[in-house]
Amino acid sequence: MRIHTRIVVALAATAMLAAPLTAVGDASAAPSVSVAPAPLLPLPQELDPSFYRPSPSKLAAAEPGEILGARRITPANLGLVPINVDAWQLSFRSTDTSGRAIPAVTTVLKPRGTAKGPRKVISMQIAEDSTAGYCATSYAVQQFNASSLLGQVVAPAELLIAQGFLSQGYAVVLPDHEGPNHAYGAGPLGARITLDSLRAVKNFTPSTITDASPIGLYGYSGGAIVTGHTAELKKSYAPELNIVGAAEGGVPADLKVVLQAAQNNVTSGLVLGAVLGLSREYDYFRTFLNRHMNPVGKAVLALKGPLCVQHQAMTFPFLNNIGFLEYPGGALRAPAVKRVFDDTRMGKTVPDMPMYIWNSALDEIIPVSQVNTLVSKYCRDPQARVTYTRDHLSEHGIAEASGAPMALLWLKDRLDGKPATAGCRTSDQLTMASDSRWWPTFSRVVGDDLAGLFGKALGAGR
Repeated sequence: MRIHTRIVVALAATAMLAAPLTAVGDASAAPSVSVAPAPLLPLPQELDPSFYRPSPSKLAAAEPGEILGARRITPANLGLVPINVDAWQLSFRSTDTSGRAIPAVTTVLKPRGTAKGPRKVISMQIAEDSTAGYCATSYAVQQFNASSLLGQVVAPAELLIAQGFLSQGYAVVLPDHEGPNHAYGAGPLGARITLDSLRAVKNFTPSTITDASPIGLYGYSGGAIVTGHTAELKKSYAPELNIVGAAEGGVPADLKVVLQAAQNNVTSGLVLGAVLGLSREYDYFRTFLNRHMNPVGKAVLALKGPLCVQHQAMTFPFLNNIGFLEYPGGALRAPAVKRVFDDTRMGKTVPDMPMYIWNSALDEIIPVSQVNTLVSKYCRDPQARVTYTRDHLSEHGIAEASGAPMALLWLKDRLDGKPATAGCRTSDQLTMASDSRWWPTFSRVVGDDLAGLFGKALGAGR
């Protein structure tokens, strides 16, 4: 806990300079929503309970997706260079795995001005892959945050992809999908938070997002955990949402396979962070770890508790994660372990939307075999619409750069109302970057990102 204390103390040193978040009216907001001004310095969840953890009575009285608070923010590249868009954060009510009301937060980025027709939307689930509040997306995308200095390296990188969507004139919604307890790996929880986030932004007038707005989902790696479950859960949990397609890459469809691949491997520390995250959401799994994890394992988990993704990945590689658990016949035979793998496995329901899926055939973190299995499950249903690409000249990190431009183009077609190809289609490519449409799209996104560094208003008037 000393590491966690030191981090919070370091963050608290900046808090004294932060502007108070006194709510003020916003003429363009819904009558019941007051919008606070952007703080001079943002605060992470640990130091901002009034926004991230509203009163229990207020939370209990709210419906899923109901807004509990709103404020403006200043988004920025690498926490320094402001992005020229309108931006807010919403606090709202969602639901955990046990059916309890929980607070959640989402970030809304919108091109300046009005849209031509209904505002198109991308809900982007960033691969937070962390177990502390100061690593959350809502903090990591703000100007003058300390998150990137403390190990949250993924959110600033994926924010560049988000700006590619903004340049198209789309609003971008970035949910803190790990919830108030930072439950890294808990995909169904993240799905409910993501869907309730979209309910909230529809009811926030300044977002210009309405019932008529078509919505696309995007997520890679840890973000794909949530995106995949969101696509599957949407039909039963939020059927009213106009989600027209989901694009996901590096898909951890079966966490058991991912755990086994990480055994004694360089990625064991990152995956052990997900074990900790799951224990924060599934009570029965936490009880199992408390009873059956040996003292060394408990010490390692305690040290990993306050870490962002970079340090989750760098600390304690090449571990025998399964060996920390002492259970007759082996930990993978334990009912609680089988149950948590089953509760988080994708493929139980075929999404009622077209899917665009890609994975590196050589992915060292997310084995392609379990993605093949997921696609096969979906495609047993004649109503499934799946485009699946395996890239053979990439590893896990490169595969996002290879796949994101094509995912953007695929999502653009869905948001423009072009129907997806019926049925299922699987293709193998040496590299997705060889597609003739890849380089123009990649160059345009990079160009817009560079222009954004010099203050260009992204996507205005589109």
